[in-house]
Amino acid sequence: MHDQSPLRAETWPMSRTCPFSPPPDYAGLREHPGLARVTGPSGRTVFVAARHEDVRAVLGDARFSSDRSHPDFPWMRVGEAVFPGFRPSLIEMDPPEHGPARRAVAGEFAIRRIRELRPKVQCIVDGLLDDVLAGAGPADLVSALAVPMSGLVLCELLGIPTSDRQEFTTNTMVLTAHDSVDADRVAESFRSLIAYFDALCAAKMTERPEDLLGRLAGHQLFSGDEGRWAMVELCILLVVAGLETTATMTALGVLALLEHPDQLALLTADPGLTPAAVEELLRFFSVAELPLIRRATADVEIGGTLIREGEGVAALSAAANRDPAAFADPDTFDVTRDNRRHLAFGSGPHQCLGKNLARLELCIVLDTLFRRIPTLRLATPRDELPFVNGSGFSVSALPVTW
Repeated sequence: MHDQSPLRAETWPMSRTCPFSPPPDYAGLREHPGLARVTGPSGRTVFVAARHEDVRAVLGDARFSSDRSHPDFPWMRVGEAVFPGFRPSLIEMDPPEHGPARRAVAGEFAIRRIRELRPKVQCIVDGLLDDVLAGAGPADLVSALAVPMSGLVLCELLGIPTSDRQEFTTNTMVLTAHDSVDADRVAESFRSLIAYFDALCAAKMTERPEDLLGRLAGHQLFSGDEGRWAMVELCILLVVAGLETTATMTALGVLALLEHPDQLALLTADPGLTPAAVEELLRFFSVAELPLIRRATADVEIGGTLIREGEGVAALSAAANRDPAAFADPDTFDVTRDNRRHLAFGSGPHQCLGKNLARLELCIVLDTLFRRIPTLRLATPRDELPFVNGSGFSVSALPVTW
């Protein structure tokens, strides 16, 4: 057993040097005996799980806590800087609180329920592409398709009235902007969303419409003032954890297929491959790792390393999804791959609640985009695109023409 693995020189998060590859140091972290330690953004050292089996072990072990309010938690709390006391629902909960809270909402994200949204998602994508095609081109698929699609689908899911959607979109775009945004403006948008969702949830609790929030209002966990606040936290979670990641995967998915024309040809020749292509894109990019931080609540051995109570672990899904022990030729983009074991949505009790919705959106947008615009191509060389590195990975603009 490696009682305490040596500290590596790296800090985490690490940056990518190629949009189609994880940070180069991830390979060294996988090969490191036991679990390496790195310096996090707070200046504290954390262990890093980089091998597929180790990441799964961390995410599936109840002795690792997700409660970011704990003073020993090795990361900043989401939303703390702009709204002290706020916590996104579910992702910061531990047993026994987490199980009942997740079960109360899980049915709303089951495959059957999400499939009911298919006609609305298709309508949203078609409407956005109508606007793209009505222009002279080139068009930015991030601002014209990926971001508004993700936001409008979330509006449909939450039952946000059409009259409120412009203000909602404005506030969410400030929160998910990649360029420098004034901190006061971010705080204002965050507080505006909190106030809006508070009023929306209060109305849903009274009116009980047949939508996600209306149905949750009938559950005992979402009754009274405390229950309304839990609904508000859930709404913010869907914005923080779901809107940007789906938009990012839409843009990166289009980029990957344009840069791999042989794989795009397979997909357009057989649309039945789209679900597998979506899974491969999720594995290939693994854009969101920030939520996969844990704190040990007891001494735990992972990968031959003893992690002591109170110490932190970062579970690197992007490293795990390129582990040759789990995926043959993992750095090759292959839409025919059997990749059902990927960890882009995490694993264990905190696996992404919205995974089925994300899959639906990605399948519809990729099928529709390349069917309606078969001559789509980049209007800017890949090396000149504005990629964003950090705790997640994204591209802030994707100019295309046809």
